Amino acid sequence: MTMLEKILVTSHDPQGLHAVSIFETAYNQSNLDDTLAQRLSDRAEELQSGIAKLIAELSRSDRYSLEETASDYAYPNKYDGPKPIAEQVRAIARLFHLDQTLALEYIKSLPPLSAGAEGWFAIPSVNALVAKYFPEVTDSGRKYCLSTELVLAKIATARPFTNYSGKYIIPDRFKASDRTTRALDLIAGTQKGDILIVPAQLGLRHRGRSVRRAREVFAGSEFGLGIIAVGSIILTHPERLFRQPELSLELDCPGDEFDWQSALSVFLAPSFFSEGAQSTGFDMHYTSARSVFSAPASGFLF
Repeated sequence: MTMLEKILVTSHDPQGLHAVSIFETAYNQSNLDDTLAQRLSDRAEELQSGIAKLIAELSRSDRYSLEETASDYAYPNKYDGPKPIAEQVRAIARLFHLDQTLALEYIKSLPPLSAGAEGWFAIPSVNALVAKYFPEVTDSGRKYCLSTELVLAKIATARPFTNYSGKYIIPDRFKASDRTTRALDLIAGTQKGDILIVPAQLGLRHRGRSVRRAREVFAGSEFGLGIIAVGSIILTHPERLFRQPELSLELDCPGDEFDWQSALSVFLAPSFFSEGAQSTGFDMHYTSARSVFSAPASGFLF
C-alpha cells in the first residue's frame, strides 16, 4: 500500500471517487519525499479536519452576495402557474411546426418534479429548430443565434413586442452558458424528440438576485434558462408577463451570455419585462445588476 493509500479512505460513489482524484492530483503535485509523506500520514487526523473545513468553505459561496435585495414582488395575478403539459406540447408543436409525437408519449410517465421547480414546461429542441428552419447552417454558434432570433420573432408576431437588443445576438459574442449547454444536452439525450420537457421555475426562487448571484447559488441540478426556453414559455404562458396596475417580476435569462466587449469580458444577460397591459420588452443588462424586479429563471435536471 502506498503512502497516499494509507492517507485516503476511498469512497465508491462517483462523487467520492472524483474528490479522491482531485486530492490525488494535488498530492502528486506536492512532490513529497518519503520523510515528508510519512509526516503527513502521521498527522492524518489534522489533515482530515483541514480538508473538511476547506470543503465547507468552498461549497458555500459568498461571491456576489451583495448583489441581492429583498423583494416582495411576485408574478402577475393573471398567471396561474404552468398549464397542463400536454397542452404546452401541442402549442409548441403548432407554433414551431414540430413533431409532438415523442413528447406526448414521454409525458405519460414523468418522474417526480425536481425540488425547486414550479412545474413542467415544454420547450423546442435547438436541434429540431435548426433541422426545420436552418438545415444549411453548419456553424454551431450561428445555429444557436438563428434559433434564438426565431423565438424572438415568434413573440413579436404573438403580442406587442419591443426588442431593444436583438441586433446583438451574433456569433462569437452571444451563446448559451456552458452549464446550460451541458444540462440541455443531458436532457435531450433522454428525450428523443423535437420538444423537450423540463422542470423549471420562472424567477420567484431567485427574485432580487443578480444573474451572476443566481448562477452562484444554483443547486447542483439547477441551470439557467436561455432566451429559447424562456421565450417559448412566454409564448405558451403570456400571462406571466401581463402588466397589471401593480408591478411584477421580470423574467431574466441566466442561461445565455453576451460578451459586450469581447476583450474585456463585460458580460450581459437577456431579460424580458412588461411594458404595458399585454406588451413585452426585451433587453440585456449587466449580470451584476440586481433589483426588486430581478427574477432569474432556471431549469433542473431530473
